[in-house]
Amino acid sequence: MTLAGHVAVVTGGGSGIGRATAGVLTAAGVNVVVVDHDPAMTTEDAALHLTGDVGDEAVVRSHAAAVQERFGRLDILVTAAGWSTGTSVPETTLSDWDAVLRTNLTGSFLWAREAVAAMRRGGRGGAIVFIGSQLAFAGGRANAPYLASKGAVVTLARSMAIDHAREGIRVNVVVPGAIDTPLLARAFARAPDPAAARQRSVDRHPLGRLGRPDEVARAILFLASSDSSFTTGSCLMVDGGWLAA
Repeated sequence: MTLAGHVAVVTGGGSGIGRATAGVLTAAGVNVVVVDHDPAMTTEDAALHLTGDVGDEAVVRSHAAAVQERFGRLDILVTAAGWSTGTSVPETTLSDWDAVLRTNLTGSFLWAREAVAAMRRGGRGGAIVFIGSQLAFAGGRANAPYLASKGAVVTLARSMAIDHAREGIRVNVVVPGAIDTPLLARAFARAPDPAAARQRSVDRHPLGRLGRPDEVARAILFLASSDSSFTTGSCLMVDGGWLAA
């Protein structure tokens, strides 16, 4: 696996899985561009920080141009920016629905579109890794917009994998279980009994614990590297056995 000198964009790179991924890629010699909506969420594991809404087309185009101007290439895209509201369909407002899909699905689409264009210009191919969810396969209560967005991410990845395989652009999905991140902490906090909600999640994993962001990041590193050179259109489960149970 040789990634030294490659350039990666990691959306949602200021916290959780995104932050861990920035660290793992940087350690592998990658120049990492961290994109996050919160200007305070900076990390030392980045060659460039960009702030903005991943669901805003103009912002994404501007950020992609900044990456091209700074590095002249883009080899890896990881779309780790995520949002959830913790509601079933009757309780979901249109604005909440739009907010979740704007971040999880539209943000992935907009950045993937820019990444493909940059990878085509570079002529070296590249790797795109979307972040899915075990809930997109297993289902779950009171999280309809989130599950819908993650299911769509999976089918988007499969479509892109077919469309761009002959260009050497591989597109895959990492499917985490419940990972101990700020996003999950906010989800537990919405429950009437947050401690009980957390314990139920722990118990649902045969491994008997929540996952760590670095465990997902290492799976992302595999899919971003030449170690997975014959892998595209795939879902790599990093779910502590959730889907097997």
